[in-house]
Parts: sequence; structure tokens; C-alpha cells
Amino acid sequence: MTSSHGHHPYHLVDMSPWPLTGSISAMMMTTGLVKWFHQYNMNLLLLSFLATVLTMVQWWRDITREGTYQGIHTSVVMKGLRWGMILFIVSEVLFFFSFFWSFFHSSLAPTIEIGMNWPPYGIKPFNPFQIPLLNTTILLSSGATVTWAHHAIMESNHTQAIQSLGITIILGVYFSLLQAFEYFEAPFSIADSVFGSTFFVATGFHGLHVIIGTSFLFVCFYRLLNHHFSSAHHVGFEAAAWYWHFVDVVWLFLYVFIYWWGG
Repeated sequence: MTSSHGHHPYHLVDMSPWPLTGSISAMMMTTGLVKWFHQYNMNLLLLSFLATVLTMVQWWRDITREGTYQGIHTSVVMKGLRWGMILFIVSEVLFFFSFFWSFFHSSLAPTIEIGMNWPPYGIKPFNPFQIPLLNTTILLSSGATVTWAHHAIMESNHTQAIQSLGITIILGVYFSLLQAFEYFEAPFSIADSVFGSTFFVATGFHGLHVIIGTSFLFVCFYRLLNHHFSSAHHVGFEAAAWYWHFVDVVWLFLYVFIYWWGG
């Protein structure tokens, strides 16, 4: 097994400007948020979004070329990519674990400052059997359709793969729109005691992950339309599907503990 760098199955990455531009974009986004919060000026934030999107598009373009056209993603490289995605998801699990830790720390033993009651007095939580239950149904359905797409790719059924992945993306966008509507109609804010803080930080970061996962699936959809995936070579889609299932599982915990039990 050979590669462009010699007679070995490993991928020695070429020099690329995208890690540098990505780091600069992330720094611009952080400072842009601070500038927006304090000076109500979004110029730097919008510029950082543009720089981030351009970096993403060109970096993913290069990786797609490496794996699809140049044959650099050998079986050994794909194994490494899968393990990299697994470790990334583990880090995300710990990320959300900290939010649940904060929520249970505050809710199981409410302090006197919030009236020794959970939810605190004066806060009307969401009805878990309205939009939250609908969003649960949407995400569980999207988990089924992305699994359908995965099996269609493995069986080389291109038409079903496109249809099922398209449905998954629509469901992801629908979830985000419903959550935005829920936030708009919320009877409390992130500034309303520890209940508002833990609720909006936990559900907000999950919503951000849904948007990221939807973008991930949209890239896979574009690649699927261009016949980049085969039954034996679709590690990019596998990573997206794993990430989407992780988003599904996190939402189940959010729904049960924060919307239903915590409300």
C-alpha cells in the first residue's frame, strides 16, 4: 500500500494555511462577541463569521480531494479518523456532563437565595408536553432517517441515501426553528437566577451542536450528490452520523431532566 509520500499507508499532511486562518478566525470571533456585548458593534463578529466559513469551505475541500480523488485516505488513515471522531465525541460528552452537574447541584439542594425551591419562585418553566415533546419526536425521527441513509450508502442505494439524508437535514432545520421560537416566547431569561442560567446554557449549547451537525450533514449531502461515497469508503458520513446520534442522546437527557423533571 502506497501514498504520495512513500511506501506506507499513513497520511503525512501537507503544509496548509487553514489551521492558521481558523485560529485567527476563532480569536476574531471571541473578541467580536466581546465588542458586540459592550459596544453593540457587530462588524468584527460578522467579519469573523465570514473568515470562519471561508476557512471551513476550503479546508473541507482539501480533505475531500485527499480522500476522494488522491487516494490518501487508506484503511489505516480511516481507522485513525474514526478514532479521532470517537475521542472528540467523548470530549463533548464531558462538556455536557459539566452542564448537568451544575443543574443537579442547583436543583437537588436549592439555596435560600432562590427560596429553597426548584424552579425558583416567580419562574414559570416550559410545558414539557408542547414544543419540547415535538422537538424530541423530531430528533428521534432524524436519528432513524440518518441510520436509513447510512444503510442505503452501505447497500449502494444512491436514491434512498439522498432521500433519507435530505429528510434528516429538513428535520434538523425544523428543530432549530422550533427552538428559536421557544426562546423567543420564553417567560424567563438567562439572567433569571441559576434556573435561567443552567437552562439556556445547556439547551443553547445543544442547539448550537444541532446547527453544527446539520451543517455537517449538509456537506455530506453535497458530497453524496457528487457520488463521493461508496459502500466501502464513507468515513466522512460515518462521522456525521455518529455526531448526530450523540446530539440525539444529549437531547433525551435534556428533555427528561431539565424540561420534564426539572420543570
